[in-house]
Amino acid sequence: MRRLHRADAPGAAHAPTVLSAQGARILWALLSYKNVGNVIDTPAEEGLAFAATGAAGQKDAPLSAQPEASSALDVRLLIDGSWVPGREGRSLPIIDPSNGRAVGRVAVAGAFELALAVEAATRGFAAWRAVAPFDRARVLREAAASLRSRAGVLAIILTGEEGKPLAQARHEILSAANTIEWFAEEGKRCFGQLIPGRTASTQVLTRLEPVGVVAGFTPWNFPISQSVKKVAGALAAGCSIILKGPEEAPAACAELVRCFADSGLPPGTIGLLYGEPPQISRYLVAHPAVRHVTLTGSVAVGKTVAALAGQHMKSLTLELGGHAPAIVCADADLGLAAVELSRMKFMNAGQVCLAPTRFLIARPVYREFIDRFVAIARQLRVDAGHKPNVDMGPLANSRRPELMQALVDDAVKLGAVIECGGKRLERPGYFYAPTVLSDVPLEARAMNEEPFGPLALFRPFDSLDEAIAEANRLPYGLASYLFTRSIANEAALSEQIEAGMVAVNRSFSSNIEAPFGGVKDSGYGTEGGTFAIRNFLREKMVARFVG
Repeated sequence: MRRLHRADAPGAAHAPTVLSAQGARILWALLSYKNVGNVIDTPAEEGLAFAATGAAGQKDAPLSAQPEASSALDVRLLIDGSWVPGREGRSLPIIDPSNGRAVGRVAVAGAFELALAVEAATRGFAAWRAVAPFDRARVLREAAASLRSRAGVLAIILTGEEGKPLAQARHEILSAANTIEWFAEEGKRCFGQLIPGRTASTQVLTRLEPVGVVAGFTPWNFPISQSVKKVAGALAAGCSIILKGPEEAPAACAELVRCFADSGLPPGTIGLLYGEPPQISRYLVAHPAVRHVTLTGSVAVGKTVAALAGQHMKSLTLELGGHAPAIVCADADLGLAAVELSRMKFMNAGQVCLAPTRFLIARPVYREFIDRFVAIARQLRVDAGHKPNVDMGPLANSRRPELMQALVDDAVKLGAVIECGGKRLERPGYFYAPTVLSDVPLEARAMNEEPFGPLALFRPFDSLDEAIAEANRLPYGLASYLFTRSIANEAALSEQIEAGMVAVNRSFSSNIEAPFGGVKDSGYGTEGGTFAIRNFLREKMVARFVG
């Protein structure tokens, strides 16, 4: 079994002990004040490496004892190979969104920790870049194996702090292990080329070299899968990385980082920080030792970081927000479209950058498709993610239901019709009903702002040109969906829609071997496919006189 690191006095080293998967299930049930019997079954041999408070060497408290919720889970910073609290002792609460209760604390980095993290990453880069690519791949594969072995327990942690159903959490973790293995192999193929010289006495060659220290910023909605693309890509290329994790879902992200840190990386090669995002981003992006910035977040945050990076000539990879159109033509398989689009819409309670939001439906099938979609939405089971057969969990924080209600009220005031949902569920936690609005006017806030929640907006269209115009109206360009049986329709729509990704007669599956990125305000660069590792490499040209 994996080791549980227990925190003793602030700043002291963690004392190792052991926590099984069964222990992890019971621990989270107690921390979130749930009935232990409601926690799902997970193989008991799986272990957990997690940070929990308690004196070094102290025996575990009886399972019937209820821990103090405000300090039960202690997520720390990783700096130079050590898990440490912030020197100032500041921390933020970890909230279980299914009931709104605090289940622990996450450390906050200050200026002192930021400086130490960059210094450590600089040393880590010098050591890691000297490791042969095949040896780097071995370390990454070990991290992937470690992550895969912990999937059952980490799914419990991820669900407990972020809210998504356990099946979705486990899928995210196992997919992350695949991502690590993909980059492990890609790192072996980072080589340049020999270019024939223009004369017999000259030779030109290129080398691909790691760019240096990377600053990665990852969001709360997919704290494992979004972090792993940044971490695995940077490490496979030979870079070191400082990851700014999400304060709303810090524990699962910390466990992902622990899988890498425990796999044989030199100290400082990977670091993990939490705290005040503006302070951390300003420091890291501006620091001369940081050479590349990769961020997944909102458009507003992305533009702020991009402006700062531009001042300091830093390269950037940005995966930002979206407002995905879903075009359903009159000849589409309506049953298939309803199933696929509803699954994508309400996954993770709609808190997905790829989620379809503007449903543009051919007028002859408009009413029929709405009825099919609403029938599915009404059957969704909305509850705490750890419970059996749950389709949709809570929103991630207390602000999200309030925003959903404001968007719905605005749309209805302007003439939209509530087909289902449209209100917060009356229970503890941050639950909002799956909501479908029809005949939503273009001036409604929800038609122009990314809702990032379980809100589906329907409008009819009378021609493909009208659908394309609406699909491209907004400055977003991340994902789009279209359903049709016509090759001509598919060709016209997929060519003319301004988006980085188009799904035809299906929903998206974020596979690491395929490109993942947007256009316009949705960012630039890709976090998938054969070009993803190039984010962390620079090409150097060497011209030789060979005599």
